[in-house]
Order: sequence, then C-alpha cells, then structure tokens
Amino acid sequence: MGRIERSRELARRRTRRVKLKKLRDRLANAKTDAEKQAIVAKAQRISPLIKDLA
Repeated sequence: MGRIERSRELARRRTRRVKLKKLRDRLANAKTDAEKQAIVAKAQRISPLIKDLA
C-alpha cells in the first residue's frame, strides 16, 4: 500500500528540513565565496522561498 497524500507531504517537509540543516552547516564551514554561492543556490532549489540560510 502507498502512503496517503498528507503523510507524503509531511515526509517531504521533514526531509527538506534535514537537508536545509545540512546545508546551513556546510555554509558555516565554507571558505570561499564560490562555495557559499553554490550552497545558497542549492538551498533555493530545495526551498525556493528561502532568502538566506542564516
């Protein structure tokens, strides 16, 4: 049996939160501006409404 829509939505939200937390950690440890821009771009692909990861 498949999941119902609400549980899929919640699972996507939890996964997104975990990914964004990892990206925030990577951004904090990033050295160059190019690395930081790449991480922010990836975060915006995952969650388009994000303005900054701070």
